[in-house]
Amino acid sequence: MADDKKDQVKKVVLAYSGGLDTSVILRWLQDNYGCEVVTFTADLGQGEEVEPARAKAQMMGAKEIFIEDLREEFVRDYVFPMFRANTLYEGVYLLGTSIARPLIAKRQIEIARQTGADAVAHGATGKGNDQVRFELTYYALEPEIKVIAPWREWDLNSRTVLLDYAERHQIPIAKDKRGEAPYSTDANLLHISYEGKALEDPWVQPDESMFTRSVAPEKAPDTPTYVEIEFEKGDAVAVNGQPLSPASLLTELNRLGGENGIGRLDLVENRFVGMKSRGVYETPGGTILLVAHRAIESLTLDRGAMHLKDEMMPRYAALIYNGFWFSPERRALQALIDETQQRVSGTVRLKLYKGLASVVGRKSPNSLYRLDYVTFEADQVYSQKDAEGFIKLNALRLRLGTISERGGS
Repeated sequence: MADDKKDQVKKVVLAYSGGLDTSVILRWLQDNYGCEVVTFTADLGQGEEVEPARAKAQMMGAKEIFIEDLREEFVRDYVFPMFRANTLYEGVYLLGTSIARPLIAKRQIEIARQTGADAVAHGATGKGNDQVRFELTYYALEPEIKVIAPWREWDLNSRTVLLDYAERHQIPIAKDKRGEAPYSTDANLLHISYEGKALEDPWVQPDESMFTRSVAPEKAPDTPTYVEIEFEKGDAVAVNGQPLSPASLLTELNRLGGENGIGRLDLVENRFVGMKSRGVYETPGGTILLVAHRAIESLTLDRGAMHLKDEMMPRYAALIYNGFWFSPERRALQALIDETQQRVSGTVRLKLYKGLASVVGRKSPNSLYRLDYVTFEADQVYSQKDAEGFIKLNALRLRLGTISERGGS
């Protein structure tokens, strides 16, 4: 079988973390496809050093190695556009893993063009969503690209088998791999996820020692933290009066949220491939950002536009979750969403306290809130008598329906 593959691919760009799985994949591609492997490692703010991947890839025979800091692009061009829609999958999930995949896959395709590679490869399993997200992006951007998904091809079907393969082929393994954490993780600047193994029983509470980005809410400070977030056209641009780049801003909100126990989520979600899975997430900065963005929209966004956005949001969230970031329909929805954000500017003040981010103030030069209209005191701009005709016209179809049911005419 390996001989049959050797003429299929000349050069492949591998999404490479330097961990056990992708290191095994690098060697497996060389052995089974006989091809040159280009490695690509992205720094998306996962909190781990990415440079060690270079030495490991070199040691394993990779001639072309790409390691890139994509944190600013990630937040500016992927996270922020998503947050303009107040995006939540199944009502709660902030899509931290989903939104990172199209950027990684896009860069793989760009590197394939740059290096003359005829294939791309990823380390996602055949049971999860990530295989779909990577490959839909590959095909959307380069329709004729060859895609290699080792987990759907090989017989290395367990952690023990992977470790044995690594040892047989002298692939370096971290000393703690044999006694690794009882769950798998994925991290970037927006979130960290924990899945599998000890978390597979949805009745079992996660162990507190698992969490890395937030303190437990009950252990958060007894004094609340107040934070002001400034927005321009739907995007956060400053924290407490300090202008910040997109990645720096999210980093600061992560710090504030983590210190106050904000952003933990325990979720059973519906995967695109058909099964349910249990995941635990920490998204401290994103949780704050969502609350703040909705607050500034409440002041500046027209009712019809706001309600239309809310109606579209579940569809938009599903498109991102299912891997359709580069689809025509996601682009169309994004254009509509971005149009609604032109006057969504101003400042929101929040109180962060023991796991909660609460809005305590908002202001905007584009505010649609008019005290002279809503006051309970006397006013000169609103005639309360006008409400009578408004109500009667809206009640007309209800009245006619009841009359008909009673057999009236």
